[in-house]
Amino acid sequence: MSPTQLRQSILNERHRALGSKLEESWNDTALPQHYATDPYEETAAVRTRAGLIDVSALKIVNVSGPDATAFLNRLVTSDVAKIAPGRSMISSMVGEDGGLIDDVLIYCDSPTAYRLSHGGGATEEVLPLLTEGLDVTFARDDDVHILSLQGPKALEILQPDTPLDVAALPYFGHARTTLYGIDVSLARGGYSGERGYEVFVKAKDAVEVWDKILEAGKPYGIMPVSWDCLDIGRVEAALLFFPFDMPHKDTTPWEVLMDWTVDLSKPDFRGKEALIRRKGTERTHQAGLEVMHSAAITPGAKILKDGQEVGTVNSTVFSQHLMKSLALVSLLPSLTALGTAVTVVDDGKSYEANVVRTPFYDPMRLRTHPLDERG
Repeated sequence: MSPTQLRQSILNERHRALGSKLEESWNDTALPQHYATDPYEETAAVRTRAGLIDVSALKIVNVSGPDATAFLNRLVTSDVAKIAPGRSMISSMVGEDGGLIDDVLIYCDSPTAYRLSHGGGATEEVLPLLTEGLDVTFARDDDVHILSLQGPKALEILQPDTPLDVAALPYFGHARTTLYGIDVSLARGGYSGERGYEVFVKAKDAVEVWDKILEAGKPYGIMPVSWDCLDIGRVEAALLFFPFDMPHKDTTPWEVLMDWTVDLSKPDFRGKEALIRRKGTERTHQAGLEVMHSAAITPGAKILKDGQEVGTVNSTVFSQHLMKSLALVSLLPSLTALGTAVTVVDDGKSYEANVVRTPFYDPMRLRTHPLDERG
């Protein structure tokens, strides 16, 4: 696909001013993959202050109608009826073979109105296949832009300029409100391992909201941050990215330890019988490695144990925050016990590595799920 065919963010001029050439793309969208600033400095801002990132490359699909819940329950592995209005849920989509074809964040506005946020998978290819006998409509929203404000100062930056009690918004909660007098939807979440919020705004308002968030955040040391920073943060936080952390063509939720997205007690959904059949037959399990190396390992590098290939490296980073080379990997289930020693072979060189607890950063997820908010 040529660059002229890609979806474009209304914020691209802001990205160019920050040094992005918008040469990379994902999900049919030109990306601000790099800025002129050091991505590790951007990551430090997210970890200690706040960073603002344009994640409008996510695709949003509006689903509505009397049978919207039943329709989505055919589509995903979770029970959508359990999502209360004003809350959201991560779920999996699988094919008839039980292999993951997308992951999706489902926002419930009401039992008859949902918004699906998805990445580069097959969500929109499958939707038309599951409507038979149902009163439901769905449509891509190409007008919406998503600004993700991540970091410990995010709440302080947003709260003065919205009537919403942002502090009361639970993790995976969302609400329609105004910000700087502009209609938005605010959602608590993100992809950084820090407290954060995603601002859903129409294209005509996106530049103004972007600029005003950065202005409001100046006293707190905010930075606009690139997708390089996003990738560093999500690997440190051990947050998976479809399909890069799913190395088999038919990787099941069981193999990436996403069992929590699968509700086999609900009525039939696409791929259910295959998931039942394949449970307990996992070829690999998701795991985290610390590698004795001073740089990031190359994704796709092989993992050996006693000279035998036992896994594959998926996503990596050299974390300057933790001063460790980290890897999210797929590994034989029998070798995922904490402390297991393996060898990573990258470009003909071998490095010692050990299975460690994930997330690598904040292993109890206290930054995103403080103890005083847990039920």
